[in-house]
Amino acid sequence: MKVGIVGLGYVGLPLAVAFAEAGCEVVGVDTDPRRIERLRRSESDIEDVPSAELRGIADRFTASDDYRNLSRCEAVVICVPTPLANHREPDLSYLVDAATQLSRVLQEGRLVVLESTTYPGTTRERLLPILEESGLAAGREFNLAYSPERIDPGRTDHTVRTTPKVVGGLTDECRRRATELYGLICDEVVEVSSPEVAELTKLLENIFRSVNIALVNELAQLCDRMDIDVWEVVDAAGTKPFGFMRFDPGPGMGGHCLPIDPFYLAFKAREHDFYTEFVELAGKLNQAQPHFCVEKIERTLNDASKPVRGSRVLLLGVAYKGGVGDLREAPALKIIRLLRDLGADIAYHDPHVPELSEFGLKSVDLDAELPAADIACIITAHPEVDHERVVREAQLVLDFRGVTRGITAPNLVRL
Repeated sequence: MKVGIVGLGYVGLPLAVAFAEAGCEVVGVDTDPRRIERLRRSESDIEDVPSAELRGIADRFTASDDYRNLSRCEAVVICVPTPLANHREPDLSYLVDAATQLSRVLQEGRLVVLESTTYPGTTRERLLPILEESGLAAGREFNLAYSPERIDPGRTDHTVRTTPKVVGGLTDECRRRATELYGLICDEVVEVSSPEVAELTKLLENIFRSVNIALVNELAQLCDRMDIDVWEVVDAAGTKPFGFMRFDPGPGMGGHCLPIDPFYLAFKAREHDFYTEFVELAGKLNQAQPHFCVEKIERTLNDASKPVRGSRVLLLGVAYKGGVGDLREAPALKIIRLLRDLGADIAYHDPHVPELSEFGLKSVDLDAELPAADIACIITAHPEVDHERVVREAQLVLDFRGVTRGITAPNLVRL
């Protein structure tokens, strides 16, 4: 089978590798010319896909910026970004552009699957009409389905193959063909009755996490006021073998899906004169968490008789999660902006992010920076960082991730 992948980022590239390793001929299309050049040299910019894997499939994988190369593909999977616009409403411009380009080369009998996170109705109401500009009828002359991506960057215990794949088709035949496609690379395919069910399934998965993270972050703020160790509370609650699922507080949520999905659902709900107040509140709480973190940094410095203005603030980790260099919606970026507005002198160390060009910053060496910084803030718990050493050598440490639990030191403060 010849499979096309539109979008070769965190979602598309692992899929391309999986299909190629399953014996398919894969054509990947992306609009970033630098990415295309790297991929043609079998150089990966996605941490979950080692360059060695790309070299291993070089004879079955082609990277291109030309949609015409998809014309012979039996199936095309769309994995383009779906960010939020300025007013926190869905920005489907990448999807619309990809669909428009694809409609010009779409052939009869092809299967198109959307994987990008979006609101219920996108596949049927937005993608389908654009693809039908090809002159082909969806459900009769070509097949259309939605299958939400479930990629968790940096995770090795759940892979493309071992993570169940949800599939909803426009018709029974659309669903059957999509199930057959993903059966090549996934051990389990979960069929649902429509694209809308599959679209909402994706949002529910991430909103579930968003709501629970908001809950524990709000609890952390209360614990800060009450002088109670939130980590001890969470550890104790986590011993209950039923009725409780552990979530940890932190500096905020990052990644593409978690910070965005509540607002996608809220947008669609408003079309039906329904307001997802509980869901939207969770999104707002998580968006505001970096502000609380900056206030905590201010108070911690103040307790040490230091003003935030002019203080050297070292951020340990700027990626949104440990072990990866993914900066999408990373709370550290908002923390940097807020601290700079207060006059702080910012430095950061992140083994996965060598440079933050938008801030004119490069990752610093800890040998010189730890003793020089007025405060070191643990924003992302990268496994490569020795946090015991951080506590030993830094003047003041503020831990937003709870990785210093078990350490008692006069210079250590935890969320």
